Amino acid sequence: MSIDLHVDDAGVALITINRPEARNAFDAEHYQQISRAWERVRDDPAIRVAVITGAGDKSFSAGADLKTFVGRKAEMSEFWLTQKDQLLNRGLEVWKPVIAAVNGYCIGGGMTLLLATDIRVAVPHATFSLAEVKRGIIAGNGGTQRCIAQLPYAIAMEALLTGDTIDAATAERWGLINKVVPPEQLLEEAMKYAHRIAANAPLAVQAAKELAVKAPEMGLAAGLRMEQFTNKLLSSTNDAREGALAFREKRPARFTAS
Repeated sequence: MSIDLHVDDAGVALITINRPEARNAFDAEHYQQISRAWERVRDDPAIRVAVITGAGDKSFSAGADLKTFVGRKAEMSEFWLTQKDQLLNRGLEVWKPVIAAVNGYCIGGGMTLLLATDIRVAVPHATFSLAEVKRGIIAGNGGTQRCIAQLPYAIAMEALLTGDTIDAATAERWGLINKVVPPEQLLEEAMKYAHRIAANAPLAVQAAKELAVKAPEMGLAAGLRMEQFTNKLLSSTNDAREGALAFREKRPARFTAS
């Protein structure tokens, strides 16, 4: 039982939620482990892209392991420890792209984790839901915020207010996921995305993600200006020079994130 993290030679980190006996749900220990994994993805210069999946063939993640939290009394002071054990979906800023390989149940906190990723591939038997309202709570860790931002209003409200489950084909139709692939191709397809991204200029990729994520809060005028500032900075990097040289020489670029 663990959160496994492996990095390949291309700089792609594979994170596996390895708790299949509990549908890859998170107890307190595994929340701490996944927090450390996201911090490494954020901070390790050898990592350019991350892929996250669940162990086994039944569940991506069922979210919080509620039975391990029932009866737990948290000190009121914990409410203001907003930076403790930060998560990707709780507000940790990870500008390296994150790809989800959804191998089964994606419910509750698993769904809010999915909403914090950038590209999503799923198997045909994957199912998706924000069922918290059926348990007397709401979809936290960004569930209400990202759902309404990423899906059409009526579809997002249906998901949030009914807690009902949708299948992979419906999720693809509404743009919640990019692609549905056979189970034996899931990880291969996710890694294809990851390696295509990892081959691009890392600084430019991270800048593009940050600007896109922050676009709604900036407004168009500020966003356009930030694009100008960012391109001004990027144009002086070694990667920008290498990109231009590789284009002229008709060869793959060798980017160094510098």
